[in-house]
Amino acid sequence: QVQLVESGGGSVQAGGSLRLSCAASGDGSSGSSSMAWFRRGPGKEREGVAGISSDGRIAYTDSVRGRFTISKDNAENTLYLLMNSLKPEDTAIYYCALRRGFLLRHNLLQWVAYDYWGQGTQVTVSA
Repeated sequence: QVQLVESGGGSVQAGGSLRLSCAASGDGSSGSSSMAWFRRGPGKEREGVAGISSDGRIAYTDSVRGRFTISKDNAENTLYLLMNSLKPEDTAIYYCALRRGFLLRHNLLQWVAYDYWGQGTQVTVSA
């Protein structure tokens, strides 16, 4: 089993920054896993935000490319999401997800590709 715990959410004004963290424990070694961030905004569908494969391939959804940066510290089994230039439309609950093994880039933002999920952390961006 794998446990994922997100942290780092909060409330910021538009233009501000936050860094989300996701600590993996249990049987989930981040070095041999693909991981991603998803979000669900109020009244919206779940959306893949950024993903990183076990070999370091990265994918971003168009709305965050250039503003968000995903990274993974394999030694610490931790996934990060640095979010800059935040906008009110980024308001959502952000979830961390993990799948053991490799994922192709075009699969990184598909929620069905992942086996384990965290509980989520709230990000609120005010205008």
